[in-house]
Amino acid sequence: MSPRETLGSWIDAFNAADADKLVALYHDDAVNHQVANAPVEGKEAIREMFRREFAQAEMVCIPDNILCDGEWAVLEWKDPLGLRGCGFFHVVEGRIKFQRGYWDKLSFLKMHGLPIPTEP
Repeated sequence: MSPRETLGSWIDAFNAADADKLVALYHDDAVNHQVANAPVEGKEAIREMFRREFAQAEMVCIPDNILCDGEWAVLEWKDPLGLRGCGFFHVVEGRIKFQRGYWDKLSFLKMHGLPIPTEP
């Protein structure tokens, strides 16, 4: 799959809240770094991250822009509540090797009525 096709499959699996389908798109040693959180390393840890997050809140990814260059795909997204963000996906041989995401964690927590951490 091309990076664009991989990203399309990722969006479909994310919107279905299907952690197993999502993790099938990652390399075994992939890294997912949502910059508001610590990096998550390895396919199984990424699966658990998605399971935990899908259990906490209903999340929807509406693509605004998808840009591709070589092995990279960039996703600018929004959700129905007005949250916006972007993600960078390094896709090697049709699977995600590295992902980095930027979004406003405080707004996300408030929108979903989740506890706001008090630790620095």
